[in-house]
Formats: sequence, C-alpha cells, structure tokens
Amino acid sequence: MNDDAPIRVLLADDQALVRGAFALLIGSAPDMEVVGEAATGREAYELARSARADVVVMDIRMPETDGIEGTRLIAADEDMAGVRVLVLTTYDTDEHIMAALRAGASGFMVKDTLPADLLRAVRTVAAGDALLSPGPTARVIGRILRLPQAAPIPDGCFDAERLASLSPREREVLTLVARGLNNTEIAHALYLSPLTAKTHVSRIMSRLGARDRAQLVIIGYETGLVVPGART
Repeated sequence: MNDDAPIRVLLADDQALVRGAFALLIGSAPDMEVVGEAATGREAYELARSARADVVVMDIRMPETDGIEGTRLIAADEDMAGVRVLVLTTYDTDEHIMAALRAGASGFMVKDTLPADLLRAVRTVAAGDALLSPGPTARVIGRILRLPQAAPIPDGCFDAERLASLSPREREVLTLVARGLNNTEIAHALYLSPLTAKTHVSRIMSRLGARDRAQLVIIGYETGLVVPGART
C-alpha cells in the first residue's frame, strides 16, 4: 500500500444501519476511504478483490456465508495476500476470537468499541500489525491452542518444518511476538535497534509463510515456543 494513499476499507455486516454508521465514521478520517459494503462473507470476499481493499472490517454473524468463512476465503487467496481483516462483532467469546484468528484475521474488536479506537485498529492492521496485546487476548489464544481438541492451523498457513530454519535469535524474536510485544519492546528486551527487530520479524514471517503478526502469535503457541502462564 502506498504510504500517501488512503486506506481502502470494505465494510461487511448484514445490517445496513451498522454499515452506514461505520461508513460515516471511516469516511470522516482523512487517511481512509470506504470502497464497498457487503452483507455476507462471500460478498466481502468478492468485493475485497474487485475493489482492491486494504482492510475488511468483518462482522462474524452474517447469513449464507459468515464472517469467519469470508475471512478464510480472503486469507486463502494468494492474489489477496495484502488484504487484512479486522473482525468486529457483538460476540467476544474465546471461540470467536480463535476462529477469527485461525481463519486469518489480523485483529478482533467488539462493536461497542470507541470510534477513535476503531479508526486506530484499522490503521494498525493496515500497517501489517496484529491487533493483539500481551493481556487477555494472548492468554485466550494460549489456553485454547493448548487444548487437545484444538483444531489445526489451516493448510498453507504454517509449515512446522520451517521452524527449524529459524536462527536462535529469530526464535527469541518469535517468542516475544507471540507474547504480544511490539517491535520497540522486542528491541528493548533483546538489546537491538527497533529497525533490527522489525527486520527479524519480517524475515520470520517470510520463512514461516505467515500473513501477519497474528499468525506468528498462533505459531508461537501452537509449536510450544510459548507456554501459557510461563515467563521467558
């Protein structure tokens, strides 16, 4: 995405009034523009492709094709590798958080969030960062992923054999990403420059085939690099 170009946002929600309210909010931001509206997950996928969206603000519960499946369709399409999905829903259960992240979402927020926080979230995922924190969300991810019945990561999202290709330093960085640290915090923890930390994160994403930091968080827990409740 061109740094000078506005963030192209697609809104996916089956309620026209909700889409209209979000459209007014996002349209009021000087660095964003609404490029389409969808009422189902399938429509969101098709419009995101045709409208060349940067970010899809996706509701979970929609008729025919829900937001989880819509997110999965976007994440599985190689031609849409740069599209980020921000899941926004009334339902903030552990299962919905994990379903959204496993499907390929870059962030998760509830609908009663403050307008300024929603705009900040769109900017965050558009920049390629995950809307995750080292607090409750990270603990939810860890708890669910360590359950025996946890579903596997979708095909193509992660090749476990690639983990062995990471250097010891890269494994350290991946562990800190999975704990929710940003690049500045990683740099401080490992006595690196922020640019070096960012370079490490980008290289790790490339080697593991991860779309963004959200998937790195999942990989960190799925592989056991990070154990819920443990400290580095």
